[in-house]
Amino acid sequence: MDLSPFESDNSVSCRLASEIPDVCRTEDCCLGIDEAGRGPVLGPMVYGICFCPVSKKQELKDSKVADSKTLNEVERDNLFQKIDESKSYIGWALQILSPNTISTSMLQRTKYNLNAISHDTAIDLVQYALDSGVQLKEVFVDTVGPADKYEDKLSKRFPGIDVTVRPKADSLFPIVSAASICAKVSDHQPKGSQFFSDVFVTSGPGFSDPKTKAWMLKYLDPVFGYPQFVRFSWSTAQTLMDSKGVTVHWDDDDEDGEKGAQRQNNKSMLAYFSASAGGKDQKSTHQTHRFFTERRLKSLDAL
Repeated sequence: MDLSPFESDNSVSCRLASEIPDVCRTEDCCLGIDEAGRGPVLGPMVYGICFCPVSKKQELKDSKVADSKTLNEVERDNLFQKIDESKSYIGWALQILSPNTISTSMLQRTKYNLNAISHDTAIDLVQYALDSGVQLKEVFVDTVGPADKYEDKLSKRFPGIDVTVRPKADSLFPIVSAASICAKVSDHQPKGSQFFSDVFVTSGPGFSDPKTKAWMLKYLDPVFGYPQFVRFSWSTAQTLMDSKGVTVHWDDDDEDGEKGAQRQNNKSMLAYFSASAGGKDQKSTHQTHRFFTERRLKSLDAL
């Protein structure tokens, strides 16, 4: 699998896809959705879809695809090769979400959690298949969050398509197993390449295990934090940055102007618009700036 678009700039997300088989544009198709790399603090998260004609379901099942988590790396690679070679009737697409994309999404002012990111990514991939001319009849999804609510959401978004959302769907439906294999191969391939090799050899699988924590503690920059292949929105990274990093005060971070000014032992601009800022019966507590005196401007509390 050629991941050079992602490896050339791993700070952004990218989409990889096979060619659309002609038969998928003329026959009713089924589509499976699964993800890989959801939990680790290091590396990307990958969402994958795989689709084929409904009439080819048995052929896909006979290829012995299985939940990628039950397969070793060699078995996954061999099965992906078999899927990719069946391009006359099987297509796939991947959305690689970079750690930077995940973190900036989750930490933006309007909260955008990982479940919402997953849902939107899955919806975008289904829409990509439809826009590419795939005649979707059935969609099978490994659930993220409550299965019934997710199924209802997708059914409303794609009326006319039979949507099935189940826990462990990658072990129940071969088309989801195929999507799981595609996603897992692309998730592990960058970690086995030169791009990630030095990191993952010394840091472990990327979960909150002792080896990963030791690596993150060793390579934490007290000012700049971590490189962009670390998900700095994860609690593992946040805890280390909060305890070992340099403290930074942001004047507008969860503070209004007055509170921020008080923290700095100074007045905010809002103080100049209060009723006590001026007036004949009020004793001035500060010297008026010459900008106002030169222009003969005074504060008013009534018109």
